[in-house]
Amino acid sequence: MTNEKRRTFLKSAGATSLAVGLSGTLASAQDNNRLVVGIIGTGGMGTNHTRTLADRKDIEVAWVCDVDSKRLANAAKEVESRSGHAPQQTSDLRKVLDDRQVQAVWIATPDHWHAPAAILALDAGKHVYVEKPCSHNIREGRLMADTVERTNKVLQVGTQSRSAPFLKEAFKRLHAGEIGEVLVAKAWNSQRRGSIGKSQPGTPPTNLDYDQWIGPAPMVPYRSNMLPGIWRWWYDFGCGDIGNDGVHDIDVALWGLNVDTHPSAVTCMGGKYFFDDDQQFPDTQYAICEYPVSGSPQGRKKQLIFEQRDWSPYRQEEHENGAAFYGTEGMLIVGHTQGWRMYGPRNKLIAKMDGRPTLDDHYDDFLLAIKNGKTPAANIEVGHRAATIVHLANIAARTGQLLQYDPQNEQITNSEEANHLTQRDYREGHWAVPRS
Repeated sequence: MTNEKRRTFLKSAGATSLAVGLSGTLASAQDNNRLVVGIIGTGGMGTNHTRTLADRKDIEVAWVCDVDSKRLANAAKEVESRSGHAPQQTSDLRKVLDDRQVQAVWIATPDHWHAPAAILALDAGKHVYVEKPCSHNIREGRLMADTVERTNKVLQVGTQSRSAPFLKEAFKRLHAGEIGEVLVAKAWNSQRRGSIGKSQPGTPPTNLDYDQWIGPAPMVPYRSNMLPGIWRWWYDFGCGDIGNDGVHDIDVALWGLNVDTHPSAVTCMGGKYFFDDDQQFPDTQYAICEYPVSGSPQGRKKQLIFEQRDWSPYRQEEHENGAAFYGTEGMLIVGHTQGWRMYGPRNKLIAKMDGRPTLDDHYDDFLLAIKNGKTPAANIEVGHRAATIVHLANIAARTGQLLQYDPQNEQITNSEEANHLTQRDYREGHWAVPRS
């Protein structure tokens, strides 16, 4: 089934079947106005989810799951102290998914677990909130979208900007043509990261279930500069900083550019210009994506640009992280956490608004989608499009090639080497390997 057919199917049939499917699932939650959830991954962003969810009166955190026993115990204490209810604890996410009382899960694992865990949860009948990037590679993103379609469950990706009222207002104005036709969007991530140093294979700490942490990824020796958090800079487990912070601003750029497909061409130059350490992804990156303008007889195109400098704590357009939109009659500058400014001809300020995305706004949107059977703001197709740019940019940087991309079939058409990187190798026989 092509992507277009998928979208047609969802619009015509999905909304009705989703509403029917949810009526029984939410019965117990409606009785006490609380959704029973499990949190899978409680370190880093998972800590924020644990605290925020435990404070909410419409959520009951029934399970916390983590492969680090210290983090797991701390998360359970956090939930109990904030909610007055002690959750069950496990290092194996299957126990959470086997609990029929659990209606939704929050997934805040390392990137290589995002898609496998989400697919398992959807197939277990759970709604899913999964952190960004939604996938470790392009194929996983498509498998996630197929699973959402098959199960009629709600999936929200953790790109919170999609639920921010101040950004909704900005893009309402932008799409209404207040700065003319927007042909170029640019996103950037400019900040000073630290070196991860160099290490040799070693022994995992006793509090870490390393086998569970590796999961469906190929088994490799433990290294002290691989986790926690540092997995982002290793090919087997993360997507680099473009998939960490950058994907937020890429998603905002896509929203404003108003495209509903993947790019047709991507190139990216980048590498390790600054750090001399073990990290494998670029610390400096410049990617360009082209999109054909739908229905244009002249074959015109739009462009999305992404810039990254992980060694440069200097603001661009007054923001370390942000996005800019260049129209034929003005421009819009959006800061990731500080609001936006819109300029007309001769750089005249014509509108502005302050604000920042919040977890609670994004949770509210997710819960409303579950209740009403509607599409969430950061649905899987939205998340998959943003993640695909991350993956294509990284592939282009690794291969040094200009990639020609088929948006419908999600294939790189001009390089077998590059197209191989649209998917990954898995640990043979592991129970969490995603399957078509």
